Amino acid sequence: MKIIIPPPISVGLFLSYKCNAACRHCMYGCSPHWENHWIPEPDLKIILEQLSRTIEPAPYGPDSVTLSHGVHFTGGEPFLNFPLLCRATEIAQHLKIPSTFVETNCFWAMNEKETRDKLRTLKSLGLNGIMISVNPFYLEYVPFERTRRCAEISSEIFGPNTMIYQLEFFYRFLALGIRNRLSLDEYLELEGNLDYLQQMEFFMMGRAVYQSGAIINRFFQPYPARHFFYQPCEPPFLRNWHNHVDCFGNYLPGFCGGISLGKAKDLSRMIEEGIELDHYPVLRFIIENDFAGFYQFARRHGFRDRAKGYYSKCHFCLELRKFLCSVEDFLELQPEVFYQQIAEK
Repeated sequence: MKIIIPPPISVGLFLSYKCNAACRHCMYGCSPHWENHWIPEPDLKIILEQLSRTIEPAPYGPDSVTLSHGVHFTGGEPFLNFPLLCRATEIAQHLKIPSTFVETNCFWAMNEKETRDKLRTLKSLGLNGIMISVNPFYLEYVPFERTRRCAEISSEIFGPNTMIYQLEFFYRFLALGIRNRLSLDEYLELEGNLDYLQQMEFFMMGRAVYQSGAIINRFFQPYPARHFFYQPCEPPFLRNWHNHVDCFGNYLPGFCGGISLGKAKDLSRMIEEGIELDHYPVLRFIIENDFAGFYQFARRHGFRDRAKGYYSKCHFCLELRKFLCSVEDFLELQPEVFYQQIAEK
């Protein structure tokens, strides 16, 4: 059975999984503990050339940005390797890829001069915008004054192409007078009303299902495996928007860390010819939404249910994949180190 890969109109390109932070909600298990591996420049050129054939501009034109159009450089934390981020921007500009932006947690914005210089450099090289990450998980690692500094200077340089995700938390931190770092427990104590956190877009996948503590206990409940057998993947597993390519060249569907549809170097072929699912049993179960079959497949390999249950379909899927990766080599479960980094503590 073959499946055709939808031509992507937007992609996030991981320069690395390496990050200064190990946020409790990270979908990809990024942290300082990853090896210092960055996407090689020859691969970067080939992958961006492939993407240039299908990427679409944001609705207001190629110089504007949205989360679901264009290419964004991400990770990990892309500012840990500023020269590579600059080179990626140059290549994308040369290929006329529209609506490019960088995603950052702002750890590097230690003073006004350095912040302004780096942002001006990226702008001069052709970067269209920036997305600044703000929520209580980043607050454990990045002093809020750096986030605020980066947001203010980005607004000067990129104007309306400065996106803050999530804006509600940015304003909340301002109202609370936060300046330095706070642990999640300290923030929750300061906040007081945990119901406010219901405004937060929160994906129960990746590291979040293991390390989010009070937030999980307050807003989520576990269910047995059978609860998820016939639920569809939301958002859809195969889609044309906001997919990712990692620094090892894996083409990742949507937000699904640890699943590779193939090598992004072969993206044009995957779009035109499709991929043969008979060689990728895990992919086949997920694409066909046969999670009852996926569960039985894992059980035949020795999988045993998690006594605590599963908080979401993504959590259930991750547990199945994490187990299978530990007992056999599946080409679609890449990179394998993701499953080591995401392991329950």
